[in-house]
Amino acid sequence: MANEKTTHWSDILKRRLANSTRKDERNEDEKKAEETELFTKYYSEWKAGSNRDSSYKKIPRFYYRLPAEDEVLLQKLREESRAVFLQRKSRELLDNEELQNLWFLLDKHQVPPMSGEEAMISYEAYLKVGEKAGPKCKQFFTARVYGKLLHSDPYGRISIMQFFNYVMRKVWLHQTRIGLSLYDVAGQGYLRESDLENYILELIPTLPQLDGLEKSFYSFYVCTAVRKFFFFLDPLRTGKIKIQDILACSFLDDLLELRDEELSKESQESNWFSAPSALRVYGQYLNLDKDHNGMLSKEELSRYGTATLTAVFLDRVYQECLTYDGEMDYKTYLDFVLALENRKEPAALQYIFKLLDMENQGYLTVFSLNYFFRAIQEQMKIHGQEVISFQDVKDEIFDMVKPKDPYKITLQDLVNSCQGDTVSSILIDLNGFWTYENREVLVANDNDSNSALDLDDP
Repeated sequence: MANEKTTHWSDILKRRLANSTRKDERNEDEKKAEETELFTKYYSEWKAGSNRDSSYKKIPRFYYRLPAEDEVLLQKLREESRAVFLQRKSRELLDNEELQNLWFLLDKHQVPPMSGEEAMISYEAYLKVGEKAGPKCKQFFTARVYGKLLHSDPYGRISIMQFFNYVMRKVWLHQTRIGLSLYDVAGQGYLRESDLENYILELIPTLPQLDGLEKSFYSFYVCTAVRKFFFFLDPLRTGKIKIQDILACSFLDDLLELRDEELSKESQESNWFSAPSALRVYGQYLNLDKDHNGMLSKEELSRYGTATLTAVFLDRVYQECLTYDGEMDYKTYLDFVLALENRKEPAALQYIFKLLDMENQGYLTVFSLNYFFRAIQEQMKIHGQEVISFQDVKDEIFDMVKPKDPYKITLQDLVNSCQGDTVSSILIDLNGFWTYENREVLVANDNDSNSALDLDDP
């Protein structure tokens, strides 16, 4: 490269001197001085220009423009390259045969004595297994992984079962990430609502616990399942969720738990994604829809649950939530159900707090609390109950929450206090308030019932 540059400048100088119209009447020193001057000038210009032109090459490229909709060829190329990349990543994962081989190697190299009923392995044996297990397993046999799994064994060993479960979990996470990435149309690491709907729709036939679902119910099931992901993982309502967030939460575990053909009835009832749970939620919606128009009016929604939600709270629901000619569709209803059934969760509290914060100030004042509690007092009068003073309830709420500002309660105050579910129940639901007010009696009754059961036991 240096020789090329030298030749380049010598050629320029020779041409320049050859084209000079000046007579050769100068002495050698003058000629050499002019040559040096020209060389210095052109070399300086070349060097400055070279640095300016090539400097951008030193900056790593960090932005790759996505193909526009009309760039069909570029889009196809991107899709194909992503598919090839994901296939390559998939081939890097351990298959069932390789996992079996890993288990046999671990079992063969276990180091006695056993810890209870668990087989153990030392660090030396662990490294030997890593050498024999093959290149795909190399990432799992590191000092860092061993240190993570090292607990209180007096011989400095780790549990073979714990290590194998760790490997299985990692393989499952990578498999799931690749599976989800296939539905990431934009290739940006997130799924839109339609992407996740497609993923779950194609997952249904692989889940034995959903075998009994009629195909006509699939669209309602998919809507029910997708809403839970978006309600909790997209609090800003951007319409997309990071694949990383989907993997980090437990929802996918709950969904894939439906692969278990022998899942207990209790587990099915507590799993939002199970067939009984989805049918329960949709059945409630149909029962509330008295005029069978597929939507819920405010009067129809008032019969939700124990039918004790206050009219003031329901007014706020229909003011803030998406409705169609004053009526609520199934998707909006699902958000409503998820909020009320999970009041301890920050996302649910955010939903309810937005309804309680009438002036969108970012905090609740004594006036806000009084406004909602008056509706509870009115319901108490209707049911012939003794009306409780707001002053007493207000003091209890502030004592429970302990806000940073003694006159304002923020959403973060509710979350930090771990009492957000109780506060919201007191303000929006007569049954919730009654449960809170009679909590000591209910606890005593539970204890009496447990004592009676103990006496009945042989």
